[in-house]
Amino acid sequence: MTAKEWLAGFASRLGVVAPTDEEVSDLLRLAGEAAHASERTAAPVACWLIARAGLSPAEALEVLESWKKQGFERS
Repeated sequence: MTAKEWLAGFASRLGVVAPTDEEVSDLLRLAGEAAHASERTAAPVACWLIARAGLSPAEALEVLESWKKQGFERS
């Protein structure tokens, strides 16, 4: 089973639409940034946080880019 097939099946069971290829790409980019800027465990939790905040992956990347420009300052 491919990742795309697995995600489609899981999304169906959750009652949501599977992510588009662009959304998957954005999520992987976000996860990579989180894992490299801190610890690997930050990657999946960062993705969970975007969902909890109600943001799209693209919107979350905008937030991340803004935070990076501030030098990852704590707020």
